[in-house]
Amino acid sequence: MEALHATGVAASVAWRDSFASGLSGRDCEQKQVWGGGSGSGACGFRFPVLKVESRSRNVADCSGSVGSSGFGHRQVGGRRCSSGNYAVAGRASPSTASDDDEETYVQPRVKMLQDAVGPSKILLDAQARVCTGPTQTRPLDEDQAFKVLNTILQSAKGELPASEKASKAQMGAFFGAMTLRKNCFANKTQWSVGEQKAMSELWPALCECLPAEVLFLADPEGTIMGGSSNVGPKFSGSTPSDALLVSGLRKVMTGSHLEKEELTTLLERILPLQGPNGDVSDALLAAFMICSRMLGETDRELDAYCMTFDEELGSVPVAKVKSLTHYGEPYDGNTRFFRSSLFVAAVRASYGETCLLHGVDWMPPKGGVTEELMLKHLGANTNLIPKEAVRLLEDKGVGFAYISQREARPSLYSLVDLREHIKKRPPIATTEKVQRYIKGTGREAMLASFYHEGYEGPLLELVRRRGVQAGLVIKGEEGALSLTTKERSPDALVKGRPLNYVAGFRPQQTPTGIDKSKGVSSENFTLELDAREYGIAPSYTPRIDRSVVKNAEMGMAALRGEKGPAYDRIVLNAAVADHLLGCEGAESPLIAVERAKEAIDSGRALNAMLNYIDRSKWPFGTPTPSTD
Repeated sequence: MEALHATGVAASVAWRDSFASGLSGRDCEQKQVWGGGSGSGACGFRFPVLKVESRSRNVADCSGSVGSSGFGHRQVGGRRCSSGNYAVAGRASPSTASDDDEETYVQPRVKMLQDAVGPSKILLDAQARVCTGPTQTRPLDEDQAFKVLNTILQSAKGELPASEKASKAQMGAFFGAMTLRKNCFANKTQWSVGEQKAMSELWPALCECLPAEVLFLADPEGTIMGGSSNVGPKFSGSTPSDALLVSGLRKVMTGSHLEKEELTTLLERILPLQGPNGDVSDALLAAFMICSRMLGETDRELDAYCMTFDEELGSVPVAKVKSLTHYGEPYDGNTRFFRSSLFVAAVRASYGETCLLHGVDWMPPKGGVTEELMLKHLGANTNLIPKEAVRLLEDKGVGFAYISQREARPSLYSLVDLREHIKKRPPIATTEKVQRYIKGTGREAMLASFYHEGYEGPLLELVRRRGVQAGLVIKGEEGALSLTTKERSPDALVKGRPLNYVAGFRPQQTPTGIDKSKGVSSENFTLELDAREYGIAPSYTPRIDRSVVKNAEMGMAALRGEKGPAYDRIVLNAAVADHLLGCEGAESPLIAVERAKEAIDSGRALNAMLNYIDRSKWPFGTPTPSTD
């Protein structure tokens, strides 16, 4: 640890004192980060737990937790102290904050829905069952079906409070899914007897009060409900954007797919959403997104979702670095287990493997802990546009950067509210992980995570199409990139690919090392990674339980050299990336592990993180002391 103090303590103290001095607002109550009472956090200073007024003006102890996904009625959570330093994460969806609330931990934004009500928990629960794939769908029973349809009926009639109403986006997602199931799914996941009965009994009343676009989604050809409504067959949409969606939906809801050019044109026409002033129907777009996912995307469709907005802000900026690794994992974050990529990036950057992270602050359905929330908690600037991030990548004292989708792809970010109301993940949830916001002059690699079996192949193909020289798709904990050191029980049931499954490609190796020549063929591989092959003993999985503070503190403690499960995971994930991507200096797993450990124990990884927190806030164009 002497080396750590020799290189890192001055920066640590300066950062600690600066950060702690800002946390003196009168609303702050000092508590130890992980568990009641006061005390120092793992970085050597106290973090506050804020007492926050909820929407009902009752005082709530938010304890640094992020709220559950999309189930309505969540209380507005963490605020920041009057000094402006963020301390804890918000528990609420951004859309639930009232006008007189203080700024929440999640970035304030304008709600991009035409219909600003709900979402209804009753509908969300139903969507979780029926807005999914042909084998995962769980049909509603009779009581559930009547409850859902009556909620829709009461919402359309204006008989429910705004917070309990089913939004048009929810109605669109629900009826679009029901139609797709009726038309295309197998008997087991088609309509149940209860669903059929509820629809038959309530359809006449629904026809009297539902908007035309929702009636179209419920019976587009007038065949599902026995021809009792002629709205569907005649419906073409009220705007040019809606007309494109209607055309696409007539294909998707009958099991057909769109060509890449057709989908690209549609996406370019409807995005970014403009909220109440826009011309895109919430119901139609929600139905299109969820039905496309339920049907399963083709490679052509994934291409369109992935690359349509590549030059939304102009040409992609280029960083002059010898290597650049892009990290892509679920934008909706982690709710249970330690998320390691932010700290892995600092480790790898400290020995010259430049890393680019991307994501958002808050995203449904999980609404979990994200890199952006942790960086904001630590005091970094999370509003960098890609060309501003280039400076940090080229800075030898930093070597990594984070870019928010909000800044890099505003068109895709405009879908956040819609995604909350459709409950399940749309196709964009897969493709946003395979973004190349910045190019590098040197060797490039890309990591992307997956959870559901069947996506690993298409995801790896998207990585290849990005033009990088090496790539990995990983099934880590919670479907993220974090490979685990936990030993799997021999009795554990494995659903789909096992945890720690990795597939990838890298430049062909030669007897003298990695062949750096251009045009060389790739070496392809798949494996189930065992941490013991990297000299790391099995250990339990650190839990964060939705706490931004816990995750950030675990990671910072590890970067300060504190040994334990978080340290082991950071070392493992850095070493695996280095070795499997074919990086220089990582010819074997054990060599890669020793390099990662040395980066932490020497203090260089911590310095990279502290420098990022500091220099990310410097005005654009400011020269950095360690940029050649």
